Amino acid sequence: MILWIVAALVFIVDRWTKSLIAAHFFPGQSAIVVPHLLWWTYVQNTHGAFGMFGSQPALLIGLALLVLALFAYAFRDAVRSSLLVRIAFGGIVGGAAGNIVDRLQHQYVTDFIDFKNIWPNVFNAADSCITVGVIVLILASLRADKKQLVTEVPELLKPNDPV
Repeated sequence: MILWIVAALVFIVDRWTKSLIAAHFFPGQSAIVVPHLLWWTYVQNTHGAFGMFGSQPALLIGLALLVLALFAYAFRDAVRSSLLVRIAFGGIVGGAAGNIVDRLQHQYVTDFIDFKNIWPNVFNAADSCITVGVIVLILASLRADKKQLVTEVPELLKPNDPV
């Protein structure tokens, strides 16, 4: 249940922030939020993550759905057993849904978060939630692998019982 609540919240925040930017900025317009650090810059992004995969909305939507399906399969056990993984996956699902709706409606994704001096790409709330969610899933996976190793190694080191 928490996965879907997080997904819905991320989706709503993403759609709301994008609508605010689209209503108050012209494409390419930028405004300083925090001097020398953060700008709101309205970009109509027709490409995929980090400018990859060209400007083919159907392909990008298909890739997003494929990646979601792969993540759902790969982390199916972890989603059942870990609240943190459910929250992370909810962020990924909500973010992907927000960007997919943008592509379906406009043929582009509205990006606006711009750390010009730190990061070359403009992004949005959905992208942030997807990125944080993926990082959390990777860390959770590494942690699970470490726990499994800790329980398996002592078992391997036990002396063999004589037959």
